[in-house]
Amino acid sequence: MSYALVLSGNRLLTSGATGTNSAAIRGAMRADPNLLTVILPQSLARQPRESREQLEQVMHLVENPANDPLSLAEASALCNQEIISRCQQLICFAFHDSHTLLKTCRDAEDQRKLVTLFYFD
Repeated sequence: MSYALVLSGNRLLTSGATGTNSAAIRGAMRADPNLLTVILPQSLARQPRESREQLEQVMHLVENPANDPLSLAEASALCNQEIISRCQQLICFAFHDSHTLLKTCRDAEDQRKLVTLFYFD
């Protein structure tokens, strides 16, 4: 999905987590690395080792080292708010008990962003 979106000229903003975010980064990098921005909840050094190699290749990487003392949940919530502030449309993949992501979707809707939510479960 990210490959097709970026290939058609859309900018992609995502976080740097493993799993779905990693797949989105791979697709965007393959289509046009210049249209990808990855916003990390904390510094690059705080990211999982398996993510760092991929993240080091991202041209537009935003680190948030000021959030390093926070829990990952707190830092992720702040990161998600930054992503919402920069986007027009939010596509989110979540489980029904993904409280942080579901709150992010509600916040985006409150800000009149177009939200598409896919549930894994």
